[in-house]
Amino acid sequence: MASAATITSKDADKVLSKLRSEVATLNQISGNEKSGFIDLVSRYLSGDAQEIEWSKIRTPTDKVVVPYDALAPVPEGTAETRKLLDKLVVLKLNGGLGTTMGCTGPKSVIEVRDGLTFLDLIVIQIEKLNAKYGCNVPLLLMNSFNTHDDTEKIVEKYTNSSIQILTFNQSQYPRIVTPDFSPLPCQGNTGKDAWYPPGHGDVFPSLKNSGKLDALLSQGKEYVFVANSDNLGAVVDLKILNHLIRNKNEYCMEVTPKTLADVKGGTLISYEGKVQLLEIAQVPQQHVNEFKSIEKFKIFNTNNLWINLRAIDRLVKGDALKMEIIPNPKEVNGVQVLQLETAAGAAIKFFDNAIGVNVPRSRFLPVKATSDLLLVQSDLYTLHDGFVIRNPRRTNPANPTIELGPEFKKVANFLSRFKSIPSIIELDSLKVTGDVWFGAGVILKGKVTITAKSGSKLEIPDRAVIINKLSFSLFDFANQW
Repeated sequence: MASAATITSKDADKVLSKLRSEVATLNQISGNEKSGFIDLVSRYLSGDAQEIEWSKIRTPTDKVVVPYDALAPVPEGTAETRKLLDKLVVLKLNGGLGTTMGCTGPKSVIEVRDGLTFLDLIVIQIEKLNAKYGCNVPLLLMNSFNTHDDTEKIVEKYTNSSIQILTFNQSQYPRIVTPDFSPLPCQGNTGKDAWYPPGHGDVFPSLKNSGKLDALLSQGKEYVFVANSDNLGAVVDLKILNHLIRNKNEYCMEVTPKTLADVKGGTLISYEGKVQLLEIAQVPQQHVNEFKSIEKFKIFNTNNLWINLRAIDRLVKGDALKMEIIPNPKEVNGVQVLQLETAAGAAIKFFDNAIGVNVPRSRFLPVKATSDLLLVQSDLYTLHDGFVIRNPRRTNPANPTIELGPEFKKVANFLSRFKSIPSIIELDSLKVTGDVWFGAGVILKGKVTITAKSGSKLEIPDRAVIINKLSFSLFDFANQW
């Protein structure tokens, strides 16, 4: 595959000239999308990447990454709180599909618990907030071309909702055929798989190009809270909003203490006097193990971001948001392609007075796989006014580690294998391998490994209590109960 490193400056000029001509013929995308795509490819071919000098990395102080407990209390009184909230917009990144969990359509419409989807819970949360304080916090959904049509239909169910729901699309870029850097749609592929959404770093220009940014500013909105739609912990936090407004912080990234499950997550560093996101892809090979250490790099990015809208407007107009490019090679119908992406967190270094806030782990509760779904559907959490709240009966501050076999990967298969979700209040870890089926009212405690022998079906009886058990067959259960 051709890369920026293997293309000379002279060749790059030829590649870009040819690419511009080909992209100009693509009538499926706007002029803004065409110019944004060409700019991204141009930067990639020029080798536009910041080399991290490891010796210059510094651990951020508490002024740069503020401990959550150090945030000032929110002013008392409904009127004061309403003033804060009337400056806020909630934006959920809604471009992803649920294909990895065996679902079609936007991931945000997967049922989480009690028959409610991610999107249902988000709407309920904001409805309750607006009703409690008499404010008007709108909800924005940034869709991709993959999720737009389905989302528009789904949003109709909230027609009678008391909140304003707005949608806009992030950019649509053509996948690049390597090694000649030709757009895939120009080679006869006219389907959706010829295109890609260029990562959530695209939220800034897309918010501006859609007209939504100007409309929000005209309404007096000042801050946008951006989060992944599948993060159930990403709810509006008044303490963070109050802190940003009081201290005129243009950008805030929520970080949380790293565990061994998060060692690849990006972290905040101080670098040449500015706060910056450090991703594992930027780390020199000889320092990767050091980066993964939870001793030196103790926090990671939750992708919960709070950003000043006027600052976004200023930086987009000035074409100043040049985030690190993430090359993502793919294969489409046997053709090797490349898609270039950016991440919203990498924009932190371009904003004035940017900070991180070290938040409780409860604000990071993503559902990326059915193992995560098991956690949030279990008695480890309760549901109140759209908020998924950790059960206080759980004394261990860490969640159990869950590892489910491929038989559980798709949501439909996962749900069919449980008569009811087991109780896991006292569970430390669970590993399930093979053709395993759970009865109703099962209780799991301690460290549990359940393995069905190859070619055999293992059914866990109703109301079974499994404590620190390594189970291989139904015979084991028959002896225990």
